[in-house]
Amino acid sequence: MHPSDLFVELDKTIHNRKGFDCGTQALNQFLQQFALRHSEAGISKTMVLPAGGDASTICAYYTLAHTEIKRQSLPKAMAKKLPRHPVPVMLIAQLAVHKDAHGQGLGKSALIKALKHCCDINDHLPSYAVVVDALNEGVQEFYKQYGFMPLDHDEERIRLFISMKTIQQLFV
Repeated sequence: MHPSDLFVELDKTIHNRKGFDCGTQALNQFLQQFALRHSEAGISKTMVLPAGGDASTICAYYTLAHTEIKRQSLPKAMAKKLPRHPVPVMLIAQLAVHKDAHGQGLGKSALIKALKHCCDINDHLPSYAVVVDALNEGVQEFYKQYGFMPLDHDEERIRLFISMKTIQQLFV
């Protein structure tokens, strides 16, 4: 599976969502059943990386949404500089690579593209940070290698974050 060079917005008339399989049922199910509904409802946007030569095949995808975090969940040095109300952040709600494209660096490419997309949005609608919910320890390690830090966790997930200032420095 060879990817094209450009992420594009998910389009039900072009992209084969049912053919996507990253090996994690929750991520497959989101793309297949919920991504378009959420986009149409105006609560998130899903971008896909089609295969080169076959625009219907999805090699990777990411989904962005807005959310907020409690100021107290941030490290004290960061939190003390912020107002006492919830802090607006962007959420990389989903990020997955088709299992036939694993090992090609597409996870890193999708993350970089998602962070650049967040940086572009931040120019118009500022957010303090970008957060992700890691489904397991392996996913947590993936994000940590790119500068994400633990924010909080519960039984189902580990939430990580990276400040928007850090992201902006990457794209200067």
